[in-house]
Amino acid sequence: MSEKIAILGDGCASLSFAAKAGSLADYEITVIKPTGAPKSKDHAWGFWSDDVLKDAEDIARYSWNKWAIVTEQDCAVMSSESKKYHSFKRFDWIENRRGLAINNGVEFKNQSEVNLEDFSHVFDSRPPEVPDGAVLQHFYGIEVEASKDVFDPSTVLLMDFRVDQQNGMHFVYVLPYSKRKALIESTLFSEKVCDESYYANSISEYLKAYFKLEDYKITHREKGVIPLGNLFPHDPDIAGMGANAGATRPASGYAFLFIQRQIRDALNRVQKGSKLDFRDPHTRIDRWMDSMLLAVLKHWPEYGPSLFFRMGKSLNGDQFVKFMSGDAGFWIKAKVILSMPKKPFIKVLTNPKLRKIKKSRTAIA
Repeated sequence: MSEKIAILGDGCASLSFAAKAGSLADYEITVIKPTGAPKSKDHAWGFWSDDVLKDAEDIARYSWNKWAIVTEQDCAVMSSESKKYHSFKRFDWIENRRGLAINNGVEFKNQSEVNLEDFSHVFDSRPPEVPDGAVLQHFYGIEVEASKDVFDPSTVLLMDFRVDQQNGMHFVYVLPYSKRKALIESTLFSEKVCDESYYANSISEYLKAYFKLEDYKITHREKGVIPLGNLFPHDPDIAGMGANAGATRPASGYAFLFIQRQIRDALNRVQKGSKLDFRDPHTRIDRWMDSMLLAVLKHWPEYGPSLFFRMGKSLNGDQFVKFMSGDAGFWIKAKVILSMPKKPFIKVLTNPKLRKIKKSRTAIA
């Protein structure tokens, strides 16, 4: 007799799992679209090569083996042949996974059509709730077609800090698809989201200042808010998965890789005879280091450009990817720690109140 599994939410985590339903012969899976769920929005996802992301690499639209972190004073360029940076559209992955899930017998229903009590197990992939005062990564981006050759398609500008820093740590992210086409995102780490005009003006000024570009066509717009740090489950009475089970990297908002690892590990445990569950994919030391970094960025955001530039300078491309992907060993972590300015981290280390989160919660769609 198969166990009936319900997944609340029809986003990245639920569909990535549902696409693997063929390896779960003892489970019947239903993906449930929650009542009142916001309309899905398309946007670019970036990720580095990893064994668990082979399917994602196959549908990636663009790939780069170089990326850079830029400040007003200098530029750190990193590269890797084995750990390339890839990008695709969110809808590409969602549709690909949905098709595989349907082929594997997964059912899709609206919440109003089901009774959750009819299922053996329910997992909740809806977005987690956020402590008041948490640091948010918020962004607005445009895809542009320029009237002349201005972009370097060989190198991703991962973080370019040559923009206004008055509202928190602020950088521009550039995915150069060709010499004339690119995604430009204005991204901030702060407690408050800005008016859309702030990001748009930042991008316009950035393109004019550093690419001498004023004449371009906007072909796509995207925006989002990613809560950082340790978050609360959407419903503490329902087991979580994906970001709702701790998959999001606390200090970067990077979730795609960790969702896939979380699912892989869950399936491996099932194959060994364990019950299905989804566990936090991050180590305690990584969560501790991330909490320290977030506290510094929250209280002294002016250190942000220097922190990330120093990290880029201290590591080569492969080491940087390992650190960002949660694969760094002791030596790489030590190199990162030694590269950091000591004063703000000593303040955070000696004052636990600076790392404390509030118990009140705010839902983020």
